[in-house]
Amino acid sequence: MKEFVEYVARALVDNPDRVQVTETERSGALVLELSVDPSDFGKVIGKQGRVCSAIRALLSCAAGKLGRRVVLNILEPPDGRRLAGEDVAPHEEPAPQA
Repeated sequence: MKEFVEYVARALVDNPDRVQVTETERSGALVLELSVDPSDFGKVIGKQGRVCSAIRALLSCAAGKLGRRVVLNILEPPDGRRLAGEDVAPHEEPAPQA
């Protein structure tokens, strides 16, 4: 599973050498944490989270065949900032216009 996530993430980003995936076991589930260069964060998330949803769906299918439960966490850049123009879904809904 870890190798699959690394393979997909490296194919998506501009800095494949900065891709890191760690795996831990929590509550009977395999937890994978994906970390990428801050400039590549938007590429693994995608517009409105579509890319990360697709990765999670494929991971879920592969895990199901093995009878496992897998969770993928994509870690935000360490400084908590995203670069301007990244395609990340907003946390709040826009206010309705009068």
